[in-house]
Amino acid sequence: MSHHIIDFKNVFFHYPDGTEALRDISFRITHGESVGIIGANGSGKSTLLLHMNGCLMPSSGTVNIGDLYLTKKTRQEIRRSVGVIFQNPDDQLFMPTVYDDVAFCPRNLGLDEDAVRQRVHDALSLVNGLELQDKPPHHLSGGQKSSVAIASVMAVEPDILAMDEPAANLDPKSRRLLINMLKTFHHSKIIASHDLDLILDVCRRCIVIKDGTVVADGPSTEILSNRALLEENNLELPLSLQRS
Repeated sequence: MSHHIIDFKNVFFHYPDGTEALRDISFRITHGESVGIIGANGSGKSTLLLHMNGCLMPSSGTVNIGDLYLTKKTRQEIRRSVGVIFQNPDDQLFMPTVYDDVAFCPRNLGLDEDAVRQRVHDALSLVNGLELQDKPPHHLSGGQKSSVAIASVMAVEPDILAMDEPAANLDPKSRRLLINMLKTFHHSKIIASHDLDLILDVCRRCIVIKDGTVVADGPSTEILSNRALLEENNLELPLSLQRS
């Protein structure tokens, strides 16, 4: 199961304007782990996730996905195994219909149309979105767009799932559906979110990022019940752990 492993070693990343977004990041995620990435706005969470399939490349250090080191030559292959769901679903939806958006990657993988149709059906069923398949994405609500973006990634059947604020636009019913779906995804999953109750519910491990570096890494139950640690990082206890 080595292809399910994510290994960051001494990763630094600078944006073109010189902003240092990641500073000496190192961690290893093994097969089947569910890991939450938390931190204040601007801490580097989204930048970190975008390194997992080569949307961004390290300025120095190494990112290893399974047996492959992330390079410009390997990132296309890595993208077959790492599905990234962006914070803004409009960044992922660009086809005329929802069906075509969810079918886009399976078609690019060379699947025949019957297999593509089955992938689309299964992925939209996961997010309770079958009735949306003939609609233009730009006609959808924010929550519906988020659901379709998730389906478009699940249709690839990725080995590793990386999600940036996946519940940000979801109503309570859709959020619960997402949590239930994530609990059935038994491969490696990494979730960056301010929704600490979702992290507590889905992720057994939690990594805290501050100013582009890892400041804590441990069991979610310990990290997310540590009021002092959370407050130092401009976070609050999950609602389920707060006392009135």
